[in-house]
Amino acid sequence: MKHKRGIVPGCLAAGFLLIFMLTGCVSRPQKTEKLRDLEFTVMSKEDVPEEFQEQILQHQDLPFRLTYTDQGRLYIAEGYGAQLKTGYSVEVEGLYETSNAIYFHTNLLGPEKGEETKEVTTFPYVVVMLDAIDKTVVFDS
Repeated sequence: MKHKRGIVPGCLAAGFLLIFMLTGCVSRPQKTEKLRDLEFTVMSKEDVPEEFQEQILQHQDLPFRLTYTDQGRLYIAEGYGAQLKTGYSVEVEGLYETSNAIYFHTNLLGPEKGEETKEVTTFPYVVVMLDAIDKTVVFDS
């Protein structure tokens, strides 16, 4: 019985390729895998360092994402720009550390149903303070 020369090597090559592809699917932890949630304090506007507060005020008209480090503390701020009525606030959904970054996630909350609002422009933002960590902050909103 004669074998066609191209068939057997072709099947072997396909078999090796399949094995190579299957071994390439080993699960590895992602760089964004959460190591731990970070403890933080939501700052009142009066307690934000003056220099950082000035930066926030310069950027408040438009959505912004800022960080500031001072005396071993990291401050992270996220604002949602001008809102045309009262009743908006910013909620921190998460703040956690990965092997290569700090992830910060917030949401803009609108006025509650039935809440009395005024037609006044507001600039909702949040500032959190935590111990300084030498990693990039990723805003995950």
